[in-house]
Amino acid sequence: MKPQHPILTITKTLDADIPARRFVGFDGKRATGEAKALGVLEAESEAGAPAPINVIGVMLVESGGAVAQGAEINSDGEGRAVESAEGVCNGYAVDEAGGAGELIRIIRGI
Repeated sequence: MKPQHPILTITKTLDADIPARRFVGFDGKRATGEAKALGVLEAESEAGAPAPINVIGVMLVESGGAVAQGAEINSDGEGRAVESAEGVCNGYAVDEAGGAGELIRIIRGI
């Protein structure tokens, strides 16, 4: 597995069941492509339970499609990392992805 280096991890109660390594919105649900994400969920979590969310640093996130190294990253409707096309940037790709379902590192907080 690729190493990650979160600098800031917070705990938030989620409003929905969310798989690990997905973007989480400020509302406690999966982030969507139109909104800024709070961070990336560290561990699979259930609605109503406190969950660890990596906010700043280098973190692992699941890709939602092909991603180029260095690309600005946004979230798709499932909370996965995709290249940003809307102007919302939730981080920068440290690694590339050939398609959906790969774990890549992103950097946030710069």
